[in-house]
Amino acid sequence: MNRKTFINTLALTGMAGAALKLNALGKLTDAMNNTEQMPVLFLGHGSPMNAIEENEFVKGFRDEGKNITRPNAIICISAHWETAGTFITAMEHPKTIHDFGGFPKELFEVQYPAPGNPQLAKETKELIKKTDAGLDEKWGLDHGCWSVVKHLYPDADVPVLQLSIDYRQTPQYHYELAKELAALRKKGVLIVGSGNMVHNLRMAAWDKLNETYAYDWAAEASEKMKQYILNGDHQQLINFRNQGKAFDLAIPTPEHYLPLLYALALKEENEKITLFNDKPVAGSLTMTSLKIEKE
Repeated sequence: MNRKTFINTLALTGMAGAALKLNALGKLTDAMNNTEQMPVLFLGHGSPMNAIEENEFVKGFRDEGKNITRPNAIICISAHWETAGTFITAMEHPKTIHDFGGFPKELFEVQYPAPGNPQLAKETKELIKKTDAGLDEKWGLDHGCWSVVKHLYPDADVPVLQLSIDYRQTPQYHYELAKELAALRKKGVLIVGSGNMVHNLRMAAWDKLNETYAYDWAAEASEKMKQYILNGDHQQLINFRNQGKAFDLAIPTPEHYLPLLYALALKEENEKITLFNDKPVAGSLTMTSLKIEKE
């Protein structure tokens, strides 16, 4: 039976949705070789200065990069690209976006000239059924992406795409959308969520920036988050607005937290989670990062 006949048969037996997904996966197969299932990362990106500083967090990113099979491409969900709708960068050469202010000149001079992959962008769009994702040719790579990915792959020789966060949607929506990306992991695509689990800049104790210090509420929220993560209790994390005052202070706005849900949604039953860079910064932020991989 040829491919077209097989898909038509599936449709006639009430499995049209499965056929469409198979068709999309077939295109991915044409574009990329099958690989062992890639891990998934959530990276606490913290200050943009981590792009040019040498510290324990940068070392943590770099060490993980050495321990991961070189990917065919990276798709990053960054806290710093919020849109009305869902978009995927689809240009050949994404620009390096310096979306911050008040930092040294050296930081603004950093370029991360990783290539894009328009074909992968189109195929990712086809995998997403929850919404009609758009192909974007204007954005590029923001600092939530390049400031950490540059430590994983300093030669900027792995194609990088970004997937935007639709600020109009619920946490449950984002979690379900993320699951539609699962097939990419077996095509050598490293999916990276970049944000911070605890992120309240307005309450930051900048005088304690160089200390391992957390407010009581930040420590409480962080410990509960890690407990839910390691226990696989994703629903409690999705319903973070029902977790009390500590969570409300830790997540005053959701954009830095939602990339965590994108990563967790991709965890499968036979996989483990490893935490790293698990420290607070300036009282009201945590750099906690995680890797999801096979046992």
